[in-house]
Amino acid sequence: MRVGLTGGTGAGKSQVAAFFAALGAFIVDTDQIAREVVAPNSDGLMQIARVWPQVVRSGVLDRAALAEIVFSDPPARERLNALLHPHIRRRALEREALAKPGQLIVHVVPLLFETGYDSLVDKSVLVVAPLEQRVVRVVERDRIDEARVRARMAAQIAPEEAYPRADFVIENHGDLDHLRDRTRAVYEALS
Repeated sequence: MRVGLTGGTGAGKSQVAAFFAALGAFIVDTDQIAREVVAPNSDGLMQIARVWPQVVRSGVLDRAALAEIVFSDPPARERLNALLHPHIRRRALEREALAKPGQLIVHVVPLLFETGYDSLVDKSVLVVAPLEQRVVRVVERDRIDEARVRARMAAQIAPEEAYPRADFVIENHGDLDHLRDRTRAVYEALS
């Protein structure tokens, strides 16, 4: 079974993915793959350089400069997604071939619903957390200011819009034991 794990930035997707992995799931991290597809000399980086040459310096992507562009310009963000998502999806499907027969495969996809990636999975799991808690987590984790965090969050699907599209919802209020228990319950329902 192929599962899509999603949630807004700072909701706790990575922690839930770690719990799924500890329970035996095979994890395909599309954030990691997204970094790979824009590595030096990659097709993804060359495509970005053709559209936004100012964000490629000495053959390396300036992720912060690209983020400044795409999080303030929805058409630019859509163009970036159109460039990179075919590369990301191809690699993700290649990566899952490494899973053991019968192993639950979990694709961690921040933009699961926004990009149509949900059509590639059998079930979806949404991780949600209170907005202010998410803002604090991302400011501390990424060391960026609150305005930038909120701009990134505004570019993602609103939790209330994602709820009805998800097969399972895991609420993360910061209690790791509760999060672990809820993740285990979802894992067992999927296995």
